[in-house]
Amino acid sequence: MILINTGNGKGKTTAALGVALRALGYGKKVAMIQFIKGSWESGEDIFGKECDIKSDNFLVIKKGKGFVGLPGDILPFEEHKKAAEEGVRKAEEIIGSKKYDLVILDEINNAVGLKLITEKSVIDVLEKLPEDIDVILTGRNAPESFIALADTVTEMKEVKHAFAKGIKAKKGIDF
Repeated sequence: MILINTGNGKGKTTAALGVALRALGYGKKVAMIQFIKGSWESGEDIFGKECDIKSDNFLVIKKGKGFVGLPGDILPFEEHKKAAEEGVRKAEEIIGSKKYDLVILDEINNAVGLKLITEKSVIDVLEKLPEDIDVILTGRNAPESFIALADTVTEMKEVKHAFAKGIKAKKGIDF
């Protein structure tokens, strides 16, 4: 099954991690490839490390080099692009290995929107998806081609956001 969490609202990755937690509860194996998030440590990284001590049921792979084109981004666009392309290859490898039951492609929609990777490269991977593996794609502005392939699409809508009041991102809530 292919699921998409998209939209301008908060919670796309968080919702995918909720599904991951549910899958882990049933003894399934989960891999998450992050396409944009950089080297800073998030709650899911810490959780992944703790789980990896006990088993290989939850794997988090960072292929992103951080937010692209925003203040503080000092990397050349080509470095971001190369990392995202490596992420697509890693997704294909993980899905092809059939070792994981659920694969989360975190912020892959954003990577396409930023032209780090092509829609076609992602569709090529999704079209080879074995029936017994589920994939969740997250990120704003999911391409119509992804939506057409998906079984379930959820759009998160921003109604109100703490950032507008000057409240900064909070550990354990936002990352």
